[in-house]
Amino acid sequence: MTSQADAVGNPLESQTEPHGLLFGCVLDGSGGCRAIDWDEACAWRPGTAGEVMWLHLDRTMDDVEDFLEQTLELTEPTLEAMLSNETRPRAFREGDGLVTILRGINFNPGAEPEDMIAMQIWTDANRVITLRRRRLQTPRDVLAELERSEGPKTSGDLLTRLLELMVLKMNHAIIDMNEHIDEMEADEDHRDTDSMLDRISEIRRNCLALKRHMSPQHEALVEIQRAAPDWLSEENRADIRETVDRLRRYLEDLDVSKESALVLQDDLNNRAADRMNRTMYMLSIVAAIFLPLGFLTGLLGINVGGMPGVEDSDAFWITVVLLVGVLCAQLYVFKKLKWL
Repeated sequence: MTSQADAVGNPLESQTEPHGLLFGCVLDGSGGCRAIDWDEACAWRPGTAGEVMWLHLDRTMDDVEDFLEQTLELTEPTLEAMLSNETRPRAFREGDGLVTILRGINFNPGAEPEDMIAMQIWTDANRVITLRRRRLQTPRDVLAELERSEGPKTSGDLLTRLLELMVLKMNHAIIDMNEHIDEMEADEDHRDTDSMLDRISEIRRNCLALKRHMSPQHEALVEIQRAAPDWLSEENRADIRETVDRLRRYLEDLDVSKESALVLQDDLNNRAADRMNRTMYMLSIVAAIFLPLGFLTGLLGINVGGMPGVEDSDAFWITVVLLVGVLCAQLYVFKKLKWL
């Protein structure tokens, strides 16, 4: 097998072959596989019953286009769909082959959940060709199962397993967002509101981005289920139905996550507005209390002749008592009006 150790030390995928072969293998029909190189892949023909060739290719390499055009004899629209970077999830039949374009969660370091990676799959009864531009975890997981002799046995099994894993991994991103929402709901009184609102906005954007890809992906799986080729067994079709149902539940979970984030955001905004209103209310009460007091002290402080009490040494204390009396009268009136 043309493979080298990846970042975690698993001999699963090569990234150095100029022809674009990341790995190639032939399924033995018993859950295992044997490795093949590029030359063997180009010359491969079905041998014993149950043999299936699986090639995982980097579609950015020029040799890949030549291989698809010459070996698979794809039509121009299908070839363009298999190699395009603008990949909306979909599925369609071409003769006995099935073309499936999906998107999977990006688990590469530093990637965001909504930054999904496209994978194009061409499948018939004897060949499975998967293409990607950026590193994707799902094909390596399936290859590891084959290397343990616990993998798919037919092309239908292989396609079904790829679909299952790509959909199943979406749940990790949804669970992670739900955990963040639950954490913020449980601790919303002890955290900075601005940082929480920023995180909620990010979660809502992630939900929208995931749903933008997952909704057409659901339609693609439904199309596979509706127009399933003959080489998909009844068990394969049942597994695809389960995958469709699981993806539908994930879409519903995304809606719940989005609504939960919206409710939490509204609650935080309402609390912030309530705190602001309380602050403005208290400032208004303070202003209302000191307005008449300020008026009286300003009136008594004007510098004109004839002001009463100028020559009386007790006038200051009389004024203080008068102001205290006014303050007490105001507090009593505000209390009666239930402003305090």
